[in-house]
Amino acid sequence: MSNTHLSDTRFADLSLVEPLQKGILDAGYTFCTPIQAKTIPLLLEGKDIAGQAQTGTGKTIAFLVATMNRLLSMPDQEKQQTKQPRALILAPTRELAVQIHKDAEALNSHTGLRLGLVYGGTDYEKQRNQVSDGIDILIGTPGRIIDYFKQKVFNLRAIQAMVLDEADRMFDLGFISDIRFLLRRMPEPDKRLNMLFSATMSFRVTELAYEHMNNPTLVAVETDSVTADKVEQSVYYTANCEKIPLLISLFKKINPPRALIFVNTKRNAETVWSYLEGNGLKAGLLSGDIPQKKRLRLLESFQAGELAILVATDVAARGLHIPEISHVFNFDLPQNPEDYVHRIGRTARAGASGMAISFACEDNAFYLPEIEQFIGKKISSESVDPELLSKPAPAVKSPRSSKIKHSQRKHKDSRGAARRQAHPRKHRPKPKES
Repeated sequence: MSNTHLSDTRFADLSLVEPLQKGILDAGYTFCTPIQAKTIPLLLEGKDIAGQAQTGTGKTIAFLVATMNRLLSMPDQEKQQTKQPRALILAPTRELAVQIHKDAEALNSHTGLRLGLVYGGTDYEKQRNQVSDGIDILIGTPGRIIDYFKQKVFNLRAIQAMVLDEADRMFDLGFISDIRFLLRRMPEPDKRLNMLFSATMSFRVTELAYEHMNNPTLVAVETDSVTADKVEQSVYYTANCEKIPLLISLFKKINPPRALIFVNTKRNAETVWSYLEGNGLKAGLLSGDIPQKKRLRLLESFQAGELAILVATDVAARGLHIPEISHVFNFDLPQNPEDYVHRIGRTARAGASGMAISFACEDNAFYLPEIEQFIGKKISSESVDPELLSKPAPAVKSPRSSKIKHSQRKHKDSRGAARRQAHPRKHRPKPKES
């Protein structure tokens, strides 16, 4: 991996406590990225930060280092409430919360800080007990955190550091009222260190920062383009019926070592997955219908390189650091230009290079001009070679369709049993003739 994405600032030269310095060294970090070099020194001075940088530039490590150093440098202000969290890190999605917790564990090898992870969909009592037993840093999604808060499992009176990650995504997912609910129950902004990080800094995000933070410093890493510099982007103009044959042919031609395929709907995700499987391309399927434990297992397999292809809706488009993704395919162009940036930001992370291939079809080609205007450049078009449109093998049945048929069959059987019970004579078999 190239180191050209790093700055000249070394972590060892920062005024960090010794246990944290050891954890940073153990995690393999030596030089700061630009966003880390610009924000961490200000945070160490106690200044609030609203940071903007492209996805994959190291925002997570920046706020984790600042948060941990704050807690290790300051005593617990409420000795009688040692079980209460002293830092709160909020993420918009479960997957991002898990990733932040994983990065925090890597840095925490020598500090002794207690980490807690809270998100919906699984392990309700286990997570509840972990929080009630006492933690220093609470990482999670707003919904379940508020659930436990209202049950008085914990309070927010001892908070010394607060982080909002992917703040623009918080707005997109409708979490802002929940965020405000939590912020208003913490100590006053000047009594805590506040950090807001986002890939885009819209007016509403900036307004949130100034309302609930202590005169934050706006920090942005300047780049020549909105998208990562080392992403090679291209687009194929296709008919709807050409998309599956083209996708299968491109995969067999390119043979990408690790690829993400983004679609706009769960139905399209299942269709793409079914054709990939039917054509000998082993893939994982990640959408809102997939149970949380299975989603985490899929991501772990994909991160470990055991699974080379992942088909996903935008649930996976934000915040996940999956190393060495070589290709991102936009099977469907997103309606929101910012989602395009976040999708292709899954490749070319931390100085690496990557490719983003998009299909502009009859249904969503009209999204392309707005995307190109947003990223500030024209995406190069590729011609659709007739040889790439050879007929693929049939699709396999998707897991969802099998479940639906099984459910319908059970429903039909139960209705038949109910009718027979209500009208026993009507359904009684005729006696055999002698």
